Amino acid sequence: MARIAEARKPAEPVSEEQKDRYRRILRAASKLGAEHGLERMQMNDVAKEAGVAIATLYRYFPSKTDLFVGVLHSQIQHLSSGSGSGSGVVAAAPAGERAAAVAEVLIGAGRGMLARPQLAMAMLQANNAAQLQGGREYTEANAAFHGVLLRALGVTEPDDEDYRMVRITEQTWYGVLVSVLNGVITIDQADADIRLAARLLLGPRYDEGSAS
Repeated sequence: MARIAEARKPAEPVSEEQKDRYRRILRAASKLGAEHGLERMQMNDVAKEAGVAIATLYRYFPSKTDLFVGVLHSQIQHLSSGSGSGSGVVAAAPAGERAAAVAEVLIGAGRGMLARPQLAMAMLQANNAAQLQGGREYTEANAAFHGVLLRALGVTEPDDEDYRMVRITEQTWYGVLVSVLNGVITIDQADADIRLAARLLLGPRYDEGSAS
């Protein structure tokens, strides 16, 4: 069973040594999560794989939820910095192509996640749980992902409607990924679904109308 989150905030790595340990923990969680998924992966094994004390692991990630949302956040950071899947379209797209640009960002990121299905499911399960808790990792990952989509849309000063649009698009994308992981649709069908959803949701405001 997943460890229940403690009533305290995860520590933030500050020194280079701490940041190195933090990155090793995320790499270890990615590896073991891809092999075992959320429920079967043990925190002790992550600590051993990362070469850190179990107390250090729990200091940064009080629960499996925190840990896998942290893995998701790290993947979004790679996407945002231009070093991850789908990173070829993270700058503002030309007018008339912005919905398609967002679709390609989502498709690239989704294919990168689906290449390791057990890890993808673990991240999505953790994200759902963290949404209810509203923890720091979820808030940061959410904001970073929305930032990637807003940049592709060419929105520099988003208003409430912009945030609403990227939030709905994100939720649709998560649902499509879950359908693939559950064997309901294929990856190719998922790509087509994402392109259609982006065109219907975002096209009228950002391609046919005027972006903020």
